[in-house]
Amino acid sequence: MSRFTTDLINGIEPYIPGEQPRDKRYIKLNTNENPFYTSPSAMAKISESALQNLNRYSDPECTELTKSIADYYGMETANVLVTNGSDEALAFAFYAYCKNGVCFPDVTYGFYEVIANLFGCPMERIVLQNDFTVNCENYYNKGKTVVLANPNAQTGIELSLSKIEQIIKNNRNNIVIIDQAYADFGSSNAISLINKYDNIVVINTFSKSRSLAGARVGYVIANENLICDLKKVKNSFHPYNVNSLSSALAAEAIRDESYFKRSVQCVKDGRAQLSKGLLELGFRVLPSSANFVLAEHYVMRGEVLYKKLKMHGILVRHFKDERISNFIRITIGTESEIAELLKVINEIIAEKDNENC
Repeated sequence: MSRFTTDLINGIEPYIPGEQPRDKRYIKLNTNENPFYTSPSAMAKISESALQNLNRYSDPECTELTKSIADYYGMETANVLVTNGSDEALAFAFYAYCKNGVCFPDVTYGFYEVIANLFGCPMERIVLQNDFTVNCENYYNKGKTVVLANPNAQTGIELSLSKIEQIIKNNRNNIVIIDQAYADFGSSNAISLINKYDNIVVINTFSKSRSLAGARVGYVIANENLICDLKKVKNSFHPYNVNSLSSALAAEAIRDESYFKRSVQCVKDGRAQLSKGLLELGFRVLPSSANFVLAEHYVMRGEVLYKKLKMHGILVRHFKDERISNFIRITIGTESEIAELLKVINEIIAEKDNENC
């Protein structure tokens, strides 16, 4: 660090993204990307004329994309704000609503703690139950902003819509942020509660189910007054926040419903294939509604397995958080990638068994 930074910056532990190595070709199952390509009709939107217009600023309102999102969910455009990935949406929401405090689970998306520290938001980590589920009553009447990823990162476990509604009902005087990065792979979507409650902010992304991680497009759906709050933050920080090409890609991707449904179903099928295979190999697998699973083996530490898989050309994610340090998180890949992963894990376990003989 330089001698010019503040104590705040010096004290921050930044978010550590998943590895994006360039040294060799890996089976990449570590950053929860969609293994299936972006919608072909979306890619067709990137025409020569679109490229020629890059000398102009992008539309600050993302008009076409905002309308596409609103139409898809049966909302008004006034209920939608498009952002540069869902992390930017989270940043806007934390800045607007978390200065007086924020709470979230002790095992969840690590960006929440980082951005709370960056903005000086007092935070409370609420311990998940022994089975890694959320006890909803722990989030009632908090007097501070509640943030929940649903399905939860890093567990993949999903809260039902009725439980989310109970948390919202019991926090009528503060905001509840529902981060739905993985919701399309589950069965619970809180967008249906937007017109019923004025204290819910739902954040979504095109990175996962729409296969646009590299385009960096997220969005917020909320009460019109809350969107006005967040637009004020956005326009004070990053008015032209989404580039023209990403906006065009996303607008078409959300319209291509048939491709979206096929892609999501393939991920769900892969999740079932992976979970079954891991259970047969002696793993404990948490019940996931996301595009990844969190699993631990009874004879091999998570970090050891992560390193051995990397040596075999397969990337998964390992976290040092005490409660999940024995686990590895595995993104759902293609059918052949999952088969290769299970084959290699079986070989690693066999080697371990032979060492113990």
